[in-house]
Amino acid sequence: MAEEMERERTILGVSWNVFLLGIVSFLNDMSSEMIAPVVPAYLTEVLNAGKLASGSIMGAIESASSLFKVLFGYFSDKFRRRKAFVFTGYALSTASKALLAFSRGWLNFLLLRLLDRTGKGIRTAPRDALIAESSRGKTGKSFGFHRMMDTLGAVVGPLVAVLLLGALAYLPRETLYRRIFLLSALPGLLSLVIIALLVKDRGREVKRKITGVSALRSCPLQLFLVVVAIGTLGRYSYAFTLWKARELGYTVLQGSVFYALFNLVYALSAYPVGLYSDRVDKRTLIGIGFLLSALASLFFALAEGLVLLLMAFVLYGLHMAVMDTVPRAYMAELAGDHEKGTVIGAYHTVVGVFAFPASLIAGYLWSAYSLAYSFLFASAMAFMAFLLLLFD
Repeated sequence: MAEEMERERTILGVSWNVFLLGIVSFLNDMSSEMIAPVVPAYLTEVLNAGKLASGSIMGAIESASSLFKVLFGYFSDKFRRRKAFVFTGYALSTASKALLAFSRGWLNFLLLRLLDRTGKGIRTAPRDALIAESSRGKTGKSFGFHRMMDTLGAVVGPLVAVLLLGALAYLPRETLYRRIFLLSALPGLLSLVIIALLVKDRGREVKRKITGVSALRSCPLQLFLVVVAIGTLGRYSYAFTLWKARELGYTVLQGSVFYALFNLVYALSAYPVGLYSDRVDKRTLIGIGFLLSALASLFFALAEGLVLLLMAFVLYGLHMAVMDTVPRAYMAELAGDHEKGTVIGAYHTVVGVFAFPASLIAGYLWSAYSLAYSFLFASAMAFMAFLLLLFD
């Protein structure tokens, strides 16, 4: 395996396989983020979901994907096949986006979004294991590149949504949203072609089959996952940031620009963060990520005008650049070659399980008090995780 990887060509400093998976994520995230700016408005304005229901729905969507990650990570280790799970996961997500155009109620909407997130749950751990296996020992660099490409798609997606919202403004609001849902499936279809024809599966190159997960028995790793669980209680759905913009009087179109700014900061930061993480202690960087999360949430809570709101979106982007890159690389390095899918999946599952109560609590605080209380709670949880990691 090592000799073959040495012969494999590189592009932009990463292996060809990592590059292709980056393109796939760019296209898929472009597809997802084309609809992201309109989903909160679609829920509250077209489907007439209330505040608590909206927060619960978005939280359920974010959590559902992670419930399957450890399971399918384990399956990809057991059968030593990654590509089939990656393709299936992306295919489900692409189909669900197109079908959103035909949703007629919040329950129907929820089921389709759960299908999309289930697709993510199927593909994420096997894909991350495949990236780690194709990384030549530079896991931080590879994951940083992948998250950069993924988030560049998240920059392009909302901008495409802005163009569509402007170009199709003559359509009735409901028809406009449904048209965007249909168009969002096109980049996803192209990503499936790349996976099927170009991405190479490396699972068969792992000589040892999984018989147990030794890394997960480690006490330091278990304590780290506890800290991650606490920090995740402060990781609300992105929809809350757009609802904050709406609360301050900004339109859906303007909210899309704020969201694009967040993703641009994320994209520009992810690769340098990943590259730097290969040279320093990854746990220290993860602690900084929790601190950035606490500050971003505090700024969202206090924002009453443009300046603080912009600062909050920038800090939110920096926090996501760290927390969506470094923990994946950290878990990949702790896992044995035969258990990468399972160990990485365990991390994603912990994040997913606690993401739902995070958004549920945020939705309750928004409904019962104000949106500021939702962000203050999130800030407190992230800061607590920072302190626990600092003194661990």
